Amino acid sequence: MALALIAVLCLGLVATIPAAHTPLTGLSGLLPAYAAAALLLEALTAALLLALYSAQLSPAILVLGSGYLFSALLIIPWALTFPDVFPKLGLDAQLQSAAFVAAFRRLGFPLFVLAYLALRDRPASRDGSAPATRRMIGAAILIPAALVCLLGWLAIGLHGDLPTFMASPLVATSLWRYVPAAALMLYGVALLWLILRRRTIIDLWLIVVLCAMMIETVLLGYVSAGVRLSLGWWAGRIYGLAASGIVLIVLFVEQVSLHDRLARSMIAERRARANRLTAMEALSASIAHEINQPLASIVTNADAGLRWLGRGASHSDEAQAALQRIVAEGHRAGEVVRSIRSMFSSNTRETVPVAVNDIVTEAVRRCSDELRLSRITMDLDLGSALPNVPAEPVQLEQVVSNLIANAVDAMQDSPADHRMLRITTRKIADGSVAVSVADTGCGIEADLKPDIFKPFVSTKPDGMGMGLMFSRLVVEAHGGRLTMSDNDPRGTILEFVLPAMAETVSHRKEAGHDM
Repeated sequence: MALALIAVLCLGLVATIPAAHTPLTGLSGLLPAYAAAALLLEALTAALLLALYSAQLSPAILVLGSGYLFSALLIIPWALTFPDVFPKLGLDAQLQSAAFVAAFRRLGFPLFVLAYLALRDRPASRDGSAPATRRMIGAAILIPAALVCLLGWLAIGLHGDLPTFMASPLVATSLWRYVPAAALMLYGVALLWLILRRRTIIDLWLIVVLCAMMIETVLLGYVSAGVRLSLGWWAGRIYGLAASGIVLIVLFVEQVSLHDRLARSMIAERRARANRLTAMEALSASIAHEINQPLASIVTNADAGLRWLGRGASHSDEAQAALQRIVAEGHRAGEVVRSIRSMFSSNTRETVPVAVNDIVTEAVRRCSDELRLSRITMDLDLGSALPNVPAEPVQLEQVVSNLIANAVDAMQDSPADHRMLRITTRKIADGSVAVSVADTGCGIEADLKPDIFKPFVSTKPDGMGMGLMFSRLVVEAHGGRLTMSDNDPRGTILEFVLPAMAETVSHRKEAGHDM
């Protein structure tokens, strides 16, 4: 964009040269409007740069903002002393007054740019307190304002002692040509410095600003032959307005972009914090949900052991068996905690070849008492010659146990003779292993089906809503998928599919080819 804009500026210069000497004296009434526009653009740029300094505390930015303010304020005495523009003000302006002010404006701004470049490597101010920052900004405003007042007083009060820059109100003398030459030299030094050591977005657009100002200087001092109010002179003023507005527009866009990025960052941070809280809630709820089963079994077996011990020494075998079950469930609780911790850990899980039928059989054995007390008929249909699956056994067993527990809860309100739990394992076409748990309970309401695997969504009034979320998380972590469908004529089918061991599948394919 910067290069394209520079190219457009250069094309404008070339297009202006043939008609540069055409007089446009009838447009002198536009000079106050031009002065007001240039003053506004450069003052706003200075304000944005000083605001940027308050955030970065960079002395280079402070000097650049002061330079823009100096250039902006000089427009006031230049416009007031320009011949025949404000005659009713009664200012004792001489023929050379406006040119005298213009010379300082032409040479002053590139000096501020050079000071900015020299101070770029200076560290930010150590005293970042609000009073110190206000003092520095106040100095950056007062110093150029004092200089402008002094120059304005000199331009009006020196009378015949000013340099002879103008031969008439519209034509410059040969002495004036030294001013644009010196300005071009300063612009060139600053431009070369910026090109060789460009660092920031402001540096990039300052290159464009300096190019525009060099073109303006060439048009005012050479192409228009120093003749005021000609086509080349007005074209130079337009380039001056462009140079005044470029950094302002860039700073404004950068400020808007910065606020946009800041707002997006804050929104993302709030979302991340909410996600972390949800994850912590999900983790704690998952631990509570999954640890509840072995803890309930521990309590049940402890009660049974106490009852057997209360009946005397003759029932010591039963008490010992209850205690052994307590130990086993305690170890299982520890395994569950470790399993959940590994599931939420970023480390790679250690998986082993697992026989799905063994996992299902063990889960059914652990739930057998609950099935018997709930008077649920069990139909176990285990497929033969199933390939092993790579899995973490404790997690996989917890998945099956969760699905069985959900099925049992779903059938509590069904008639006892209609309570049927059917668990099926089979190999599907792509070699994966599928496990389905079908109940004849009340089913899942239609409005809950899209969210049934989300955390804290439950069909039970006192449910935690973590079982299916945990199960799906485990299955997907093992490369599988967990789905839900309706059971005909009533109930729900929950089925998960896991990929088979790679070597098992490849061996079977090879055996199939050999056949």
